[in-house]
Order: sequence, then C-alpha cells, then structure tokens
Amino acid sequence: MKDKIKLWYDLGLWSAQMVRQAAEKGVLTQEDAAEILGGD
Repeated sequence: MKDKIKLWYDLGLWSAQMVRQAAEKGVLTQEDAAEILGGD
C-alpha cells in the first residue's frame, strides 16, 4: 500500500494531510509517511 500511496501523493492525487491520516489509521507507519512526505 505504501507504494500506491507514494504514487498517488507524487501525482498530486493525495495531499500531505491524507498521507498523515493514513498513518494515523494504521494504513502506513509513521516512518513510511515521513518518507513519502520527504521528512515533512
């Protein structure tokens, strides 16, 4: 799922807030979210 979310984020289909929410819900780890967001 991490790869799909990274792609969606890179394509602009997901916002940073959506990535953070996925981490809060357990879809991603906090580390994965930070990696996708480039350390945001």
